[in-house]
Amino acid sequence: MSAIPSRPAEAAVAGQHPLVRKLLSKPYPAVMGVLNVTPDSFSDGGQFFRPERALAHAQRLIAEGADILDIGAESTRPYGGAQPVTAEVEIARLEPVLREIVALGVPVSIDSMKSAVVAFALDAGVAIANDVWGLQRDSGMAELVAARNVPVIVMHNRDKADPTIDIMKDISAFFARSLEIAAKAGIARGNIVLDPGIGFGKTQEQSMTALARLEELQSFGLPILVGASRKRFIATVGPAEPEERLGGSIAAHLIAAQRGAGIIRAHDVAETVQALRIAAAVEEKR
Repeated sequence: MSAIPSRPAEAAVAGQHPLVRKLLSKPYPAVMGVLNVTPDSFSDGGQFFRPERALAHAQRLIAEGADILDIGAESTRPYGGAQPVTAEVEIARLEPVLREIVALGVPVSIDSMKSAVVAFALDAGVAIANDVWGLQRDSGMAELVAARNVPVIVMHNRDKADPTIDIMKDISAFFARSLEIAAKAGIARGNIVLDPGIGFGKTQEQSMTALARLEELQSFGLPILVGASRKRFIATVGPAEPEERLGGSIAAHLIAAQRGAGIIRAHDVAETVQALRIAAAVEEKR
């Protein structure tokens, strides 16, 4: 079985945004490094809340091989307990550090479900919108993304998990709605990346199912991003706190790459890059 297969569905997207095309041009998936400037994120809440620490961590992620930096200023922790904040609070958290991080030279994505925050970030030089509600929560998001002609990550989400549903059918139906919204707003199809939202609105079993059946999403003919890093489903197999889930995270991400993911979102960038590179190097010897 191929460890890091070619991704023909991604390559076939007509008019693919140059940044998306560049990220998908490597022999192994691009790695998105996570940077939370929040006090309450599930895995590293508060560690990088201070601007000087956020900038230092961004520099470290780049040194470790991150192809993208994903910065978020509101916790969207998938297991409850996140404290919603206003767009003004998100912007206040981003303002002291965002331009400096953009100036480091690696593409930056903004992890926000609010169009006002995304607009602020794009004005500061951010290159990618990462919407954890897939253009379905803020009515202004799709129009903004279309007007700015930037790549957008469309993530599947639900208000709560329902163990009775076929999660892959739900993800596919959600993406179909998101793509309809995108088309009506004028977002170029080549600007869209799909994210199945591991851990969001899913039981732990459904998160594993989404990884196991990830190939089904290639039917959309769009790039796929997977962020399984430190997610709770790992602890259902072997009990571990978020910072103790490195092995499980890497295993999940290698499986995602095997099933067609073109971008991997990770907290532990150096280890993830190493694992993906070794898998690709070994595969070349077949």
